[in-house]
Amino acid sequence: MRLFRILLRLFSGKRKRTSYRRRPRSAEIAPQPERRPRIVPETSVRIDAVLQGRCWVIDGDTIVLGKVHLRLAGIDAPELDHPWGQQSKWALVKLCQGQTVTAHIKPEMSYDRVVAECFLPDGRDLAAELVSCGLALDWAKFSGGKYRHLEPDGARRKLWRSDARQQGRLRPPNPN
Repeated sequence: MRLFRILLRLFSGKRKRTSYRRRPRSAEIAPQPERRPRIVPETSVRIDAVLQGRCWVIDGDTIVLGKVHLRLAGIDAPELDHPWGQQSKWALVKLCQGQTVTAHIKPEMSYDRVVAECFLPDGRDLAAELVSCGLALDWAKFSGGKYRHLEPDGARRKLWRSDARQQGRLRPPNPN
């Protein structure tokens, strides 16, 4: 048996040495700290606030300004794993790159994100730009049809998953 162990060590390569120490019987397991609910920074933003600064793009309709996750108001862009999702994200990245974005906070919340109308320094609306490029759809339920006239022909066929979600034919993503 001893020869077998020696051969096993020789041919199995380097082995990490571990020490198996037994815990004394009197040692107790330390109590786990009580988990408190995470304070979401988005909820601390005032409704009438205006945020300004450089942003990070998460997907076609979500940006991060400071530490606040903002959803662009009134539009629906495809998710990253849906068709045209990556193109929508990168179009928004190109729009925001090197720009100072101004966000006017709205009273709604969407999946733990604050909803806001976001503008570039030259006054262009980020949501309107994405819709006019054909990479996002107007969501009339939330915008009142504000961006519908900007949608190019065939945009709803191209972004069929977003259209289906708006009409209730597709379940919303799990927020967890």
